[in-house]
Amino acid sequence: MDETLTQGAQPGPAPQKGTVTQRAIEQIKALIAGGRLEPGQRLPTERDLAAQLGISRSSMREAIRALTVLGVLEARHGSGIYVTQLEAGDLLETFGVVADLSRGPRLVELLEVRRILESTATALAAARITPAQLAEVEKHLAAMNATDDPEEILAHDLAFHREIAAAAGNDTMAAILEGLSSRTFRARVWRGYQEEGAFARTRREHAAIHRALVAHDPEAARAAAAAHVGEVEQWLRAQLDR
Repeated sequence: MDETLTQGAQPGPAPQKGTVTQRAIEQIKALIAGGRLEPGQRLPTERDLAAQLGISRSSMREAIRALTVLGVLEARHGSGIYVTQLEAGDLLETFGVVADLSRGPRLVELLEVRRILESTATALAAARITPAQLAEVEKHLAAMNATDDPEEILAHDLAFHREIAAAAGNDTMAAILEGLSSRTFRARVWRGYQEEGAFARTRREHAAIHRALVAHDPEAARAAAAAHVGEVEQWLRAQLDR
């Protein structure tokens, strides 16, 4: 067993609340947060780790399974259990599930969060976007303007925002926005099918965002993105009020 891990096997007093499995989860997380288990590192065997942390093997097995679902650990067939690279996209993947299952007022709350993050990401992108990234944004804008098919427009709409989030240079923010967009994608579908002229407005709003990116104007980009998501938010509030 890794001696440094053994020496650092005292992650602090176990939490008193929750089940034994929950305490095992917290202890493994503490080992990772404390640097005693690094991204990509193989865990000790289930038996050794259970003995080291004073946890039953069954509880340790459940803890490992739960952390695997969350993207913190990964099982490699025939090799063992490893800490993942702890990428934001993997760790925040379950956030998209929360967004997907939200309805009514909770969906409006998620749109509020998206408006705040989207405007911030777009402002950052205006300052940081490269010519190659701007070309990708322009490609999706052109595709949106070249079709009247709602599914194609919405697919390029989603890709347009994904490229901007990537250009912002903050992987955690991009991962959260990706999760939010999966649910708000449906809201935009409702809006597009039920509200006449929605796609024409969407094209204008995207053009305003693009102009701000081309000008490398963060404040104009922030305002344009906030107005764009705000339109969807206002539409959904109106639907709920009916």
